[in-house]
Amino acid sequence: MSAVTIPRLVIAAPASGAGKTTVATGLMAAFAEAGLAVSPHKVGPDYIDPGYHSLATGRPGRNLDAYLCGTGRIAPLFLHGAAGADLAVVEGVMGLFDGASGQGELSSTAQVAKVLRAPVVLVVDASSQSRSVAALVHGFASWDPEVRLAGVILNKVGSDRHEELLREAMDSSGVPVLGALRRTQQARTPSRHLGLVPVAERRTDAVESVRELAARVREGCDLKALLALAHDVPELTDAPWDPAVEVTPVAGEPAVAAPPAPPAPPAPPAPAAPAGAGKPLIAVAGGAAFTFSYAEHAELLAAAGAEVAPFDPLHDEQLPPGTQGLVIGGGFPEVYAPDLSANAPLRAAVAALAASGAPVSAECAGLLYLSRSIDGKPMCGVLPADARMTERLTLGYREAVALQDNALATAGTRVRGHEFHRTALEPGAGASPAWGLTHPERRVEGFVSGGVHASYLHVHWAAEPSLAGRLVESAARSTPSAVPGGAG
Repeated sequence: MSAVTIPRLVIAAPASGAGKTTVATGLMAAFAEAGLAVSPHKVGPDYIDPGYHSLATGRPGRNLDAYLCGTGRIAPLFLHGAAGADLAVVEGVMGLFDGASGQGELSSTAQVAKVLRAPVVLVVDASSQSRSVAALVHGFASWDPEVRLAGVILNKVGSDRHEELLREAMDSSGVPVLGALRRTQQARTPSRHLGLVPVAERRTDAVESVRELAARVREGCDLKALLALAHDVPELTDAPWDPAVEVTPVAGEPAVAAPPAPPAPPAPPAPAAPAGAGKPLIAVAGGAAFTFSYAEHAELLAAAGAEVAPFDPLHDEQLPPGTQGLVIGGGFPEVYAPDLSANAPLRAAVAALAASGAPVSAECAGLLYLSRSIDGKPMCGVLPADARMTERLTLGYREAVALQDNALATAGTRVRGHEFHRTALEPGAGASPAWGLTHPERRVEGFVSGGVHASYLHVHWAAEPSLAGRLVESAARSTPSAVPGGAG
C-alpha cells in the first residue's frame, strides 16, 4: 500500500454560526483562482455547503461522515475525492468537538481531523469579545492533545483597534492568527428553513457571492502561511475508496481490469454499438428542486454497470429515453411544488415507470414528489400519502433495518441514515413500510410498493454499496419500452 501526501486543512469553529462556510468556501475559491486544484470536503451529512464548495473549486463537493459511513471509510473516501488535487480543504460541522448525540466524538470535526492527521484552523466569531478570545482558543487547543489546532482566523472583527486588541491577546496563546475578517466582509448567502439556499437555485448570484468570498479571504487571510500549514502534514497510508471495487457490475461489465487474454485471430469489424448499449439506464433527478445527493452515489451506479442520466423535473417533460430505473434524492419540492405540479407530463411518466415495476429509489424530497400531493398541489400519485409543511423540524441520525426485500435492499439489511425535514406525511393504505428504525427511537418509516422504495431517510451508499448494485440489477430486468419517453 503506497503512502500519499495530500496538503490539507480542516476549517473548524467553537460553535455553529461562527463563519466556517464563509472562510472555507472563500479559501477554496481563493486557492482555486490562484491556479491550484482544490478538493472540497464537508464533515457531516450537509448537502448545501458542498454545492458552494463545488462552485468555488470546480470539483464535486464530498461529505466525510463517520456516523453514516464508518470511521474506517473516512480516509479512503477523502483520498478518493482528493485524487489529483494540490490542496484539500475540509469544512467542519457545528463546534469542533460536537458530533452525533450521545456518541462521544463520533462524526465530529475533531474525529475527522484526527483520522486525516490534518491541522485545524479555528474560525472564531470575535464580534463580542477581545482578550477572552485567547482563553477560548486556549481551551480548544488543550482539550484534546491529538487534535492539532494550528491557527486561528478571527471573524466579524469590528475595527482596526478591535483587531489590534485581539491579536495582542492571542500573542500569549501560542496559536498563530492566520487571518482577520471584518464584519463588513460577510458575503450575501441567503437562507431559509433548512439553511442556506442551494447553489442550484441561485446560480448567477451564487457565483458572485463566491467571488466576493475569495476576494475578502485574500484580503484578510495569510494565504501563504495557510498553504505552508497545509503542506506540513504526514502521509496517509490508506487505500483510496474505489467504487469499482465496492460493487459487482451487471450484464458482464467488469468492475476492474481483467488480465490480458491471449491474442485472437483478426475478425471483420463489427458495427459500432450505441453509447450505453447493454447498460441499464438510471435517471437521476436534479435541478433546483432536487439538490441533495452524495457524489459517490452516481459513481457507484456507474461502477455497477448503469448508464446514469440526469434530468430536471422542473423543466423536462419526459424521463431520459430508455429509462429503466429512477433515483430521486432530497431537496426542496415544497418550495417548488407549484412548478413540479404544473409539469403534468413528467408526473405521468414517473407514475407510469413506477407502475411498470421498474426500480424507483426516493429519499425525502423524492418521497414527497412521489406522494399524491404537497400542500394540496398534485404530485406523481405513486404513493398513497399526502404531504404538508409543518413548523416542526425533524433532524438527526437514525439506525434502521430493511423490513422486506425490495428494489434497494434485502430484508434485514442494516443502515445508518439521517433525517432532515419540516414536512409530514398523512399516509393512506396500500404500501408497506421500508425501514424499521431501531435507534434512537423505534418506529416504521417509508414505503415499499412494487419496485418503489421511498423514505425520509438519507442513506450514504458508500457505507452499503449493495444498495447501488441491487438497484442496477433491478433496473437491468425492467423493460424500457414500457416507459413513456423510453426506447422502442
